[in-house]
Amino acid sequence: MAKREFTRGLHDVGNGCWAWLQPDGGWGWSNAGLITDGEASLLVDTLFDLKLTGEMLAAMRDAAPAAAKIDTLVNTHANGDHTFGNQLVEGARIVASESTAEEFDHVPPAMFHALMSDPSALGRAGDFVRECFSPFDFSNITLTPPTETFAGETALKVGDREVRLIEVGPAHTRGDTLVHLPKERIVYTGDILFEEGTPIAWAGPLTNWIAACDRILAMDVDVVVPGHGPITDKAGVQAMRDYLVFVTEEARKRFDAGLDFLAAAHDVELGEHAKRGAPERLVVNVQTLYDDFAGGERPVREAIPYFAYMKDLREKWGLGPVHAHLHGPDCGCGG
Repeated sequence: MAKREFTRGLHDVGNGCWAWLQPDGGWGWSNAGLITDGEASLLVDTLFDLKLTGEMLAAMRDAAPAAAKIDTLVNTHANGDHTFGNQLVEGARIVASESTAEEFDHVPPAMFHALMSDPSALGRAGDFVRECFSPFDFSNITLTPPTETFAGETALKVGDREVRLIEVGPAHTRGDTLVHLPKERIVYTGDILFEEGTPIAWAGPLTNWIAACDRILAMDVDVVVPGHGPITDKAGVQAMRDYLVFVTEEARKRFDAGLDFLAAAHDVELGEHAKRGAPERLVVNVQTLYDDFAGGERPVREAIPYFAYMKDLREKWGLGPVHAHLHGPDCGCGG
């Protein structure tokens, strides 16, 4: 899989639609989108902190007069790197799936702020939490939840444009949503697609995620804007589907052989998939698959311990700092 260069900022994808991209698409560096028609506008997701979101909104206002006042904000899922900037989109209706709304406050900005203030309290897990999230400022963020929810599918209007919201979770999170413009042949995927990065299945099951990829592959679309990474097309979706199928098959072999999830994750040889960013997320994916294979009610698992497991796997593979594109003497990542 050849990596493509992409630049931070606003990218015109045609027909009054834009993508906001943040290299390198790794931990916390998410994308967003803008859809306009005449004076109407819809924003797809905000960013991880107020500074980043403010810079994005200013660039959108410069590019499109309709962005001076965002009418509608759609949150594709509840993770903070797609929602923590919501408070800056004043006066907008905020739309999300019911499942996204239900888990909106599970990991609030105050928790991130506390973790970053004293990561040593978490030991080895805290070291990797700090490495992943040190570039972001979690202060002064007011969690701003959806004002409207839907289940399944719904349609919105942006001027005369039809925008379809399609719930495909649980997969990455409980309520993952695609934002599809059928006439313009564009889809904003949220974190259903990590282009050139490794997906992480906090919720699962992975069968749902594979089905979500199939849903996109069946669409008549030319432009696919991922939740992380460069703009792509169906080839990017197919490549990530291949990863999900590969990991499912490899985990199943080790589950049937009696290995525990951690031994299985250390035993899997990723091959071509090792070129994806943040390959250490394999640990979480294998744990989620093991829960799938075991059947029954899915246990509630705390995310923090998995950051220690991911750090161990990353060090085993001899990988450098997670934010290599920012790495320098003042980056604060601890790498």
